[in-house]
Amino acid sequence: MSDEYETSYAFPHSVEGLLQRGRGLGAVRALQDPQGSAVFVYDGIHRDWRWDQSDERSLYLARLVHDLDLSPTPVVDQLEGSEEACLRACEVLELLALAGSGEAREGLRAYVCKGEHWGRVLESMSAGWPPKWWEDLGDVARARIGAEAELPWFSEPWTRFGIEVQSRPFVPRSSLAGLSTAELLALLADTRTGEATKVDALRVLNGREAAEGLIPLVPLLGTPDGRRPLPLLGRAVERLGGLAVPAAHGWAQDACRWLARLGADVLADHAGPEALPGLMDELAEQWAARAWCGPDRTARRLARFGPGAAGAVPYLRRFWLHTPHSCERTAYLEALAAIDPAGLDHVYAESLWDCEEKTRLLGIASAPTSPETLRRIAVLRDDPMETAEVKAAARARLAAPTGQHLS
Repeated sequence: MSDEYETSYAFPHSVEGLLQRGRGLGAVRALQDPQGSAVFVYDGIHRDWRWDQSDERSLYLARLVHDLDLSPTPVVDQLEGSEEACLRACEVLELLALAGSGEAREGLRAYVCKGEHWGRVLESMSAGWPPKWWEDLGDVARARIGAEAELPWFSEPWTRFGIEVQSRPFVPRSSLAGLSTAELLALLADTRTGEATKVDALRVLNGREAAEGLIPLVPLLGTPDGRRPLPLLGRAVERLGGLAVPAAHGWAQDACRWLARLGADVLADHAGPEALPGLMDELAEQWAARAWCGPDRTARRLARFGPGAAGAVPYLRRFWLHTPHSCERTAYLEALAAIDPAGLDHVYAESLWDCEEKTRLLGIASAPTSPETLRRIAVLRDDPMETAEVKAAARARLAAPTGQHLS
């Protein structure tokens, strides 16, 4: 949550508390009382109720403004606030413009002409809107850029307007996609290979079947300062699954901190039944401490034990209902489905309204087939504000025989 506000979250079952947490049920209940819920929707844009920046809210809030037929005027007015408040408003207005709001679109364009944080707003507009909606602002940008303390960092839209930027010129690297897995592993093993090329090699490997040949190379794949693993290495090791466990015993004992931590995580992710009581105690302690960051990993580890982890179900349900850290919510639902799937149909249906993309995707795949859920999935498919991945999943679900769930 933003440091601007020291306010605690509202009761998790109230409309206000549900909206603060980005719950799908909050959106459903707000639609039942648009007038009474408007103040909470605007408050969600005015204040940053996310637990941290990994949580998603902009689309959720923009959709509420649109679906409740609320005026965008208070959101446009928020552009005149602090940089943080301005950018929150900007993200919502960009989406509303995509949904057809002329006031949102013109409000942002007008702000670029006169607003204090105009450069950040213009960069955001250029990333989210068709060029024809903003490329005529070049004269404004060229006239205003001279008053800025420093040159912009990003290339778009500035280079299009002939404005110098600070970022280094882009030097395209040869694609590694055409290399075989053996050739990619050889690049990773070669001490002469640059860090950027190794990261590219890991990116390509992560799109293929897990390569067991990566395991002996893992200790070599740290950053040059030795303080952390290369980006994408963790994901590559995670994809190896149980194949990495024998080597992880050695990694966990290594003097290199990042390698020891990676090894310990692999062992914890693939622990035997003897770890179950400790994991359930860990989840209970996390709940007692209201530790909103981290229980998702505990939940994923518990999910491996299926019904044997039934003792964790009450805590998983509490985390689902109460957590303000919305990006972790999907893990609790996935763990519940693995351990005790009974009675989750209404949770999957609610997920179709959730603030998090991955939770909506889970809802699309698993919500029961009913006229109500199919109508909602069709809305997601056709919503110009929605992400491409969610729209594609919605199309696939609706194309399935009688819209049957895909999980």
